[in-house]
Amino acid sequence: MSRKMYRRFAEPPADAETYIEWVRRSRRPDFELLLIARLDGGGLVGGATLSQIARGSLQSAYLGYFGFVPTIGQGHMTEGVMLTLKHAFVTLALHRVEANIQPGNEPSIRLAERCGFRNEGFSPRYLKISGRWRDHHRYAMTIEDWRRHRRP
Repeated sequence: MSRKMYRRFAEPPADAETYIEWVRRSRRPDFELLLIARLDGGGLVGGATLSQIARGSLQSAYLGYFGFVPTIGQGHMTEGVMLTLKHAFVTLALHRVEANIQPGNEPSIRLAERCGFRNEGFSPRYLKISGRWRDHHRYAMTIEDWRRHRRP
């Protein structure tokens, strides 16, 4: 992942210790880390996370995703996020997935829209990233949305 490209939008692990903690976090029952690889065996293209997985009457999670710079614009992340949504709705039996994206992060907004997310509104000062509270657009999808949008 290109730290320069993402520095305004996320805080990717910067060292081995932070990376190990991130992987350790993925073992919790409310967090899943999925690596996205090319179908032709050409290697990793990025990853996706489902975090704060809520059960009970909510049945929801937050989606995050990141692509590696050399593979951006080739459609691999769209396929990977669609597979992540299938995992969320089929395997995890969730009802709703939400993706919060900062204004100005046009590639992530376009990816969310390609995958069938709808913009539900604007959340000022929603998430603290790199020491600053950042505004976000709130995108969401229910299982019914996913069923209508998914490809055969």
